[in-house]
Amino acid sequence: MIAARQPVGRRRAQGRGLPCARFRRQDRAPNPQARPRIVLSSIQPRAAPAGAAARPFAGFGSDFWRLLYVGLSVFTVRWGETLASAVFVFQRTHSPFLVAMMTMLRLLPMGLFGAFLGAWAERFERRSALALTILVMAAGSATLAILAFAGRLDVWEIAALSFVNGAGWAADNPVRRVAMGEVVGAERMGRAMSFDVAASTGSRMLGPAIGGALLASGGIGAVFTLSVILYATALAATLLVRTRNAHAPVAGGSVLAGIAEGLAFVRRDPRLRGVLTVTVIYNIFAWPFTSMVPVIAETNLHLGSAGTGVLASMDGVGAFIGASLLAALVTRRYFAAAYMGGVMSYSVLLIVFALLPDPWLAGGALIATGLGGAGFSVMQATLVYLFAPPEMRSRLLGVLSVCIGVGPVGFLIIGTTANAIGARGATIATGLEALAALALASPWWRRIGRAGDGG
Repeated sequence: MIAARQPVGRRRAQGRGLPCARFRRQDRAPNPQARPRIVLSSIQPRAAPAGAAARPFAGFGSDFWRLLYVGLSVFTVRWGETLASAVFVFQRTHSPFLVAMMTMLRLLPMGLFGAFLGAWAERFERRSALALTILVMAAGSATLAILAFAGRLDVWEIAALSFVNGAGWAADNPVRRVAMGEVVGAERMGRAMSFDVAASTGSRMLGPAIGGALLASGGIGAVFTLSVILYATALAATLLVRTRNAHAPVAGGSVLAGIAEGLAFVRRDPRLRGVLTVTVIYNIFAWPFTSMVPVIAETNLHLGSAGTGVLASMDGVGAFIGASLLAALVTRRYFAAAYMGGVMSYSVLLIVFALLPDPWLAGGALIATGLGGAGFSVMQATLVYLFAPPEMRSRLLGVLSVCIGVGPVGFLIIGTTANAIGARGATIATGLEALAALALASPWWRRIGRAGDGG
């Protein structure tokens, strides 16, 4: 049996995989505006293969996962050492002020050197800069491990390490996170930052829990030994990264001139001014309450070292869940809303935490606090990255590090207040101050708008 002969137009349309009726209507349509509608309806399934939207990991590549692992390892060390140092200092001195100062010293290099590190990072290959940073931090932790096992560790040496490792923290935004953005591209940056913050917040579960357990069983020397091991694995992952700078390292020119250019760009962009204003408020009035969690755990909730570590990790549990949800659900259109909603809810919930008398309820409040903090943490670097010109991203993320680095002011305030009225009262006070500051700054943060507008 011979099949009926098809018209030439129909055979050609089928050969191209296009519906015949759509093909003919496109051919004959007198209105050219009809063409994009028909073409899109025909080829869209090929442009977006089935299941692509459900694959949040698509297109990241092995270098992204190596850089993510570096962040996870360094963050785990950071939170484990922060918890162990806080307990060690409080048990030696019984001073909430000195406990707050240990965290303050980890933040101080951001305020002092953040802008310089951002401009400096543009002059070097980022993989080499990241490897050097990890080596310096590993040397500091190794030194304290030796002193601890020798029985010669004192508070001032903890303070010195906090400052040195804080310098490594200040380099994270302009070095590792810019490298991650170059690996995945601007369109995937929001999702990449969600995964990175999920790893960071996962470390806020792992770090305090492991640090508290090691502190209880093997002393603070065991905590610093684990730090050295994790730094070694992070260094190995860094050296395996194949991606190089998307833009050639800057040759010549003044670092100060580069910083001035970055600041001038911030002044001209109201969205960046809004993001950085909120970052300053969060780091002065909201985030410093974390330094009071170990003190409240021991003095008000009557927990030991291991229990304190578990409680301190609850904020990380919530932040991990929040960052994972952001990676799966939030599109670029809602980045700014996630940012502001996160910082506002965080400020309210830290007050709730301070008011609760039961460890279980306090842990639940910290989980909720972490959910809010995830929105802020994911979006602050993402928004700056998206709003910045590609050639200025390191510099502007360095400026962001400076804004994060004003945190020592907040730790100084909450530490002084805690010495006067106790850790619980100081935490409530700082939450109220955060909400008041956000209300006063609303003309600035309302201008952030949607991340997709003009970005």
